[in-house]
Amino acid sequence: MTDLSSKPELDAPDGPAPDDLVIEDIVVGDGAEAVDGGTVTVHYLGVDYDSGDEFDSSWSRGQSISFPLGNLIQGWKLGIPGMKVGGRRKLIVPPHLAYGAAGAGHRLSGHTLIFVIDLLKA
Repeated sequence: MTDLSSKPELDAPDGPAPDDLVIEDIVVGDGAEAVDGGTVTVHYLGVDYDSGDEFDSSWSRGQSISFPLGNLIQGWKLGIPGMKVGGRRKLIVPPHLAYGAAGAGHRLSGHTLIFVIDLLKA
């Protein structure tokens, strides 16, 4: 059973990074559904696919975060709608759906990213 009250842990992925967005429900929620263009409250963990290094985590800051889905990277805009409150979802986001190709100006440009997202409110 997955414990949604604690920070998720990720095993290092095997093989090359995928070219397309991968959406995997770890726990399917039973609450309100996140909708395209809506506002959500989440806890999340973000790690680099190749290194496994954590680059961001609301868990590490000790508080969830709320934001409109329209203000996020494309991988989140595509990967969160349809998720239900109480759920935990893993997204593997290739560079073209994250921060762009290497050299695009963001420290994570050119990186495939893995996020584990807990939907707290939709």
